[in-house]
Amino acid sequence: MGFKCGIIGLPNVGKSTLFNALTESNKAEIANYPFATIEPNVGRVPVPDKRLQILSNIGKSKKTIPTYIDFVDIAGLVKGASTGEGLGNKFLSHIREVDAIAHVVRCFENNNITHVSASINPLEDIDTITTELKLADLETLQNKLNSFEKKSKSGDKKIKEQIYFIEQIQNQLNSNENINNLKIKEDDLNFFNSLNLITSKPILYICNVDEKSVVSGNNFSKFVKEKANKEFNNTVIVSAEIESQIAELDSENDKLEMLKELGLKETTLKKIIHAGYNLLKLITFFTCIPKETRAWTVTENTTAPEAAGKIHTDFKKGFIRAETISYEDFINFKGEATCREAGKLRQEGKDYIVKDGDVFRFLFNI
Repeated sequence: MGFKCGIIGLPNVGKSTLFNALTESNKAEIANYPFATIEPNVGRVPVPDKRLQILSNIGKSKKTIPTYIDFVDIAGLVKGASTGEGLGNKFLSHIREVDAIAHVVRCFENNNITHVSASINPLEDIDTITTELKLADLETLQNKLNSFEKKSKSGDKKIKEQIYFIEQIQNQLNSNENINNLKIKEDDLNFFNSLNLITSKPILYICNVDEKSVVSGNNFSKFVKEKANKEFNNTVIVSAEIESQIAELDSENDKLEMLKELGLKETTLKKIIHAGYNLLKLITFFTCIPKETRAWTVTENTTAPEAAGKIHTDFKKGFIRAETISYEDFINFKGEATCREAGKLRQEGKDYIVKDGDVFRFLFNI
């Protein structure tokens, strides 16, 4: 399992073009008018990881199975979306379902492509979207508060504590402060997560630039990057138009050649996935047996039993230990058997914290 990334932005900023390029599909309608996308388009893409095939070749596995990322192309939001403008309420509900937000920002000028504002101003565009997301969260919090206030009359101490906590979040949002900067007690963490607030989701700003700016960016993308740095968010510079051209090429060699000609080192897909993994603090572990070699995604600080549970719940319930080999040792010693002989296979227990690239064989008993 990978993660779900929602692609948002104002109408006509290149969301659907980018979605089609990333997923190598034509699911999303591309048009020079607002709300060409109504229902969200979903595309599942394998996470590129060269380590996976190398492990599979060494293990002589019959199958090679990557982990995946789901991209969700969500309709363009507009000013007033939180009150239903432009079908806003429906679109906002789709955003709540994703793990991270990829906010596409128009960083190019083109008189042939309409824009909802009179001029191209990425920071104003970001503020428009951010305001709508905050207003939607404030409405969610107020509805929760209204229901709790009725229950609080019974004198329930827990309810009163949750009311106080909601009011703290409201104050944070009303002060235009990032709610992720709010100091949350461990006792409140589960309740906070249950609120599923849009503004608590990590954001990756995708600066959609013209072809000549795709390597180094431009003044528009520079302003976005400065804003992202202040928020501790990331930015990626892309040209959705170029990516759509690359996606149409059949041969991988042709794609690599075009990237090279443009001075690009990697595809937008890789850029976004790497940035997304960093945002969500995700890592990859592997299993490698003759039947299949497979990649699995977990968060940092995941324990061995929790990782085992990603494969099957029984693995977690009956966890005994994890036979563990680092990716580097697995490659250098050419597989599990020789790693075992060389003393590079470790026996790790329930408290072991998974590291990126670990190759596991889980032992369990049920």
